[in-house]
Parts: sequence; structure tokens; C-alpha cells
Amino acid sequence: MKARIARFSTVAAGGLVLAASLAAAAPATAQQLAFGQAEWQQNYDSAQRARVSRSNTPTLSPDALAATEQTIGYYRALVERGGWAQIGNERLRLGSRGRAVQALRERLVASGDLDPSAAQGDIFDSYVEAALRRAQDRHGLSATGALNPGTIAALNVPADVRLRQLELNLVRLRSYSGNLGHRYVVVNLPGAVVETVENNHVVTRHAAGVGKTDRQSPIFNSKITEINFNPFWTVPASIIRKDLIPKMRKDPTYLTDNKIRIYNAQGEEIRPEQVDWNTYEATRYRFRQDPGADLNSMGFVRINIPNPYGVYMHDTPAKGVFGDDFRFVSSGCVRMQNVRDYIGFLLADTPGWGREQIEAAIDSGKRIDAPLANPVPVFWTYITAWATPDGLVQFRSDIYNRDGLGLGGQIAALEANDSEASQY
Repeated sequence: MKARIARFSTVAAGGLVLAASLAAAAPATAQQLAFGQAEWQQNYDSAQRARVSRSNTPTLSPDALAATEQTIGYYRALVERGGWAQIGNERLRLGSRGRAVQALRERLVASGDLDPSAAQGDIFDSYVEAALRRAQDRHGLSATGALNPGTIAALNVPADVRLRQLELNLVRLRSYSGNLGHRYVVVNLPGAVVETVENNHVVTRHAAGVGKTDRQSPIFNSKITEINFNPFWTVPASIIRKDLIPKMRKDPTYLTDNKIRIYNAQGEEIRPEQVDWNTYEATRYRFRQDPGADLNSMGFVRINIPNPYGVYMHDTPAKGVFGDDFRFVSSGCVRMQNVRDYIGFLLADTPGWGREQIEAAIDSGKRIDAPLANPVPVFWTYITAWATPDGLVQFRSDIYNRDGLGLGGQIAALEANDSEASQY
């Protein structure tokens, strides 16, 4: 299932229910929400569209931790009032009408996405469209403003389950409450997004491709130490067995077409036709793909991170994956969108590596290594629910079933329907 690119930005609280709740706990914050920090206010003018802006609050930050604690109080009160009702499976969009639209309005009011003054009505108007875009954005979905299966599944998670999800993730957020450093990187696996952070502000955000449900990306802390420009790619043994051998059985030209060479134990190159692909003989050999951003599975750059799992971050020639809502497509490594901006951040403190030098290294087509003068801390994390000081609460699907709340099944089904867009 393909969808437009997921929006990972956060927006200000247009939902007055949540803002009012936060006002009870922290009046100053609510006042800032109403008059100062709002990046997007609900606008029900049909000539306008919801403008989604990005919060500069890092996911792992004291501000996000405090906002999540406040949001838990709101959700507890919401659950005590009965939460929200489920909506049906009917697809709705601007202009739709009927009882299903009224149910959608009530659901959006309950979660603070729609102003209570717009709770009544059976017409899907611009009020509903703007609120639905906001709700979709909060769940990491494309803000289309139309009710589709992915949005229905997200909205039909009961309020008490969302509360438990917030409580679980509060513990995770607290585990990162210490000093993470002046400059660091966060990889949030359920969100399939990467943040670069400096002085407790997000500098850049990048859509990412992360591990499939059966080849999960690991959770760990380390430091980014080196950039490899125009790298070779040595195929891991697991991919030789799971991917290359089956592909060669179907298409004997696959390795040649993808410029992947085979070497024996003596370092001698052998031809694909010398290997018996009906057995697992191929696992005895080393497979290496030639450099080249248009074909090499790592694109034009690899980001090295010492870790016991053998994973790293890299560019990819299959950039279409960044246009999907569900980007759980790799064998464990993390693929980066807009990798030039990312390595620019990483090399900012390394003399001789400005943007011009980076572009020259890429354009050279040669293998060039750039050790970081100051290794940058990196945190591969698993955060499925959090809030930001602007009053917005974010939820992501539990892709690896680590929350234990039964919220990962829909992802497995969606992933199974996805194409084989870049398998490594």
C-alpha cells in the first residue's frame, strides 16, 4: 500500500479541549498556546487549508517529557469521561454527508482536533477537513483531509489504549532525561524519522526507511564516527541467503544488472554462472556492489556507527520509499532522505568539510572517508507516543509490538501489501 509522504512535523494546538486541559495544569503554557507559540490555528474558512508547521522541540527533550506528563493527565480525565466512540469504515471526504460524518465530527471533538462549536452536522465541510488533516498529521499519516483505512484504524484505537501508550512511552522518555549532549541525532524507529538536534532545538528532520517487522532495526546508543563517500557495499550473509539467492534463481542476470561482484576466499572474482544457485553454495562467497549513487544500495554515502548489530545509516537510490507513510522496508539499517543536509550537520565541526567539499567528494565518484572531528551521539529509539509544548500529542504505530498493546498488527498487513521497493 503506497501513500503520500508522511508528515513528521508538529503543529500548534487548534483543539481547544486539549488546550483547556493544559491550562488547568499550567496556565502560562496555555496562554502561550493561545497567543504566542501557535504555529497553526484551526481555520474553518473553506478557502483555507490546514498549514502544517514543524515544531523545533526534540522528541527526546525535557520539554517533550513535561508536555507528555501533562497530556497523560488530560487523557486520564478523557478516559474517565468515557473516551470516544468508534467510527465506521465508510470512506469520507469533502462534500460527503450522512450519519457517518456526524460520528466523525464527534470523534474529532473528543480528541481535541475539532472545536466543540463544530460538533454538530452531517456534512463533511472544511471544518471537518481541517480537523482531519490535523488528526492525520498527529498519527504520522499523510494529511490528505480524507478518511481512508489507515486513518480509520488510527482513530479507532480506544482512548484507554492511547493512555496506556502514553504512560509506557513516558518511561522511555524519562530514560533519556539526562544530558544527551550539545549536538546529537535521534532515530525514532516507529516514526521512521531522524532528527538532528543542537542546543535542544531540532535543526533538520529526515524521513527514513527502517527495518521490516521480520528484520527489525535495533535500539542502541552510540556515536557517529565517520562518513564514507561513494562506498562499496558488501552484502551481509543474511541478505545473501534471504534475497540474492532467491533472486538469482528467478533472474540469472540480477547480479550483473546490479553491478554486484562475487569473490571467493582467495579474493578472486568469479562469474555468477560458476555458482550453483539451487543450493546455498553462494553463502561461501563474498558479494560486493560497485559504487554509484544511481545503483549502489547505499547510494553515495554511508554513515558509520560502531555497534554490535552491524547496522549503519546510508543514502539510497530508491528514494520513492520516502513518499510512503509506512517505511519499514530495510534489513535493519536506516536509509536517509535529504542525506546531504544530514552529513552537512554531522561534519559541521570537522575542518575542511563545508558544503562545497561535501559536494565535490560526492561528484568525484571516488571512495573518500571523512572521520568526524567530534563524533556525534546517536540514539536509535522506540517512541510511539509523546507530546510537545504546543499542545499536540503524537502517536505512531507499534511496528515491532514492543508496547504490548496490540497496535502493530495493522502495520504488518500494510507492509505485506507494499511493493518490494528496495529490499536491503
